[in-house]
Amino acid sequence: MSLILWTGIITVLITVTMMAFPTFYQNQSKVMGMMSLVPKSALQFKGISNINDLRSVLGFYSMNNIIYMMVLGSIFSIVLSSNILLKEEYNKTAEYLLTRPITRKEIFNSKLSVVVLYIFVLNLVTAFAGLISMELFKKEPFNINAFFILSAYTFLLNLLFGAIGLFISTQVKRGKPITTFSIGLVLIFYFIYTISKISVSFEKIGYLSPFKYVNTEVVKTGYSFEIVNVVYFVGLIILLTGMSYQFYIRKDIYV
Repeated sequence: MSLILWTGIITVLITVTMMAFPTFYQNQSKVMGMMSLVPKSALQFKGISNINDLRSVLGFYSMNNIIYMMVLGSIFSIVLSSNILLKEEYNKTAEYLLTRPITRKEIFNSKLSVVVLYIFVLNLVTAFAGLISMELFKKEPFNINAFFILSAYTFLLNLLFGAIGLFISTQVKRGKPITTFSIGLVLIFYFIYTISKISVSFEKIGYLSPFKYVNTEVVKTGYSFEIVNVVYFVGLIILLTGMSYQFYIRKDIYV
């Protein structure tokens, strides 16, 4: 149910936002004039590095995708993963589950599969909605390869937060929901990322945030995957998932 709700909300947000692009495009000189009066730091907090990027339907989509899929998608991912193992404890069903003829390895793998599947479906549906919206409202051709690369980056980011959620849940001694903490963690990382873009003096601190490793400059010539960023995401996902598994099979489960 949560998957349907989150997917529906993000899809509607993306579609409604992209519907505004034709109006924005027709009145871009006025809009750009007004936006030029907005402090650069405020624009960067919104995810706009260069206001001229908004003239492209892909740039317009990317700017909004930062909030809708990178932030909301990551919140969905970490909330899902951080509670999927713990809910058996705080719902008092762990005793029944663990007495069944299945191993902890099987339990962990089945729940991990659910997390990956849900995150994949969320990204697939919302990316498809974004692609259709851009095709419907574009005023000129856009780089579809850049769109797929951005979508892949977003998927990796969401998967990483899913892995972070799993790891955190294995560190909780007593079964209890950690939804608020999980949401706060995503927002803190996003805040660190935006601060690093606003001020040069804080630029290096941005590398502490996973958002820093997503290249959102989709309209830039030569936009492609950056190997270092991909290795960062894949490496951390594998490391955190592996550690989560090791901790879970040894963890004391309170029933």
